[in-house]
Amino acid sequence: MTQRTDRIDELLRQEIGAILSREIGDPRIGFATITDVETEPDLSHARVWVSVIGQPDERRATLQALSRAMPFVRRQLGPRLRIRKIPELHVQLDETAQRGTRILQLLADLEAGSMPDDAPAPAETLPTPVLRLPHEGDAPDPGPSGDAAPAHKRPSRPKRRPGGSRPARRR
Repeated sequence: MTQRTDRIDELLRQEIGAILSREIGDPRIGFATITDVETEPDLSHARVWVSVIGQPDERRATLQALSRAMPFVRRQLGPRLRIRKIPELHVQLDETAQRGTRILQLLADLEAGSMPDDAPAPAETLPTPVLRLPHEGDAPDPGPSGDAAPAHKRPSRPKRRPGGSRPARRR
């Protein structure tokens, strides 16, 4: 995306959120938050990502109400924004929050030592990796460059070419 479309996306997100909170009186639009807007480069269409709190049937009803409200929202955006073309608005459910909550719950279950309810039993268990301490006779630890040079030596400078010119810099 370009900086211009990023700015338009953010402006649309803010304005659509303000219109939904102040000017839409539909009770089906409950706890809905505009999380992101993605416009096409030609500004013909925009996906409006919405996070909705509630049960699945409440989320579906909220998405339907929002889809029906989008033509009104688009008309309201016209006088508010200084862009030539207001894109067609398409509502999409943003399930990022639900997925994040689910992952946190799974991690908490694993940390507590219990298996999650819907997780299959592991087919094979692997040993837990442990830190290996150095032993006598081990190969020297490679330095940051990957070779086994001692850490106290400075890296060598690039050699000069004949005639005193330096090698070209990489960009």
